Amino acid sequence: MKIKESAENYLEAILMIKLKKGNVRSIDVANQLNFTKPSVSVAMKNFRKEGYINMDSEGGITLTAKGKEIAERVYERHQVIAKALMALGVDEATAYEDSCKIEHDISDLSFEKIKEHLTHHSK
Repeated sequence: MKIKESAENYLEAILMIKLKKGNVRSIDVANQLNFTKPSVSVAMKNFRKEGYINMDSEGGITLTAKGKEIAERVYERHQVIAKALMALGVDEATAYEDSCKIEHDISDLSFEKIKEHLTHHSK
């Protein structure tokens, strides 16, 4: 299941907003990603068409199972990679910024090894 990095960022942003606020609207996504409302509206239309999100009559956005699976995978990578970088001495802001870049390109094997390493060395 390979989708574009920008799509992964959108889906992850929807998940993060949902976790923080409980509900998600297009304006929240625009603010989170620093995108224009029209750009987000076009993306949301495409995500609905592709089956990644649902939108209710009030404009509330929810992830479908397909969208949630991608969002959770990217979010987990973001968190784990940031923690690994911080464990190496990188400051928190830089670690999260860099993890956002790495999360999309790292192989499954490398990610699993980082996660495994953190699990065994954080006890």
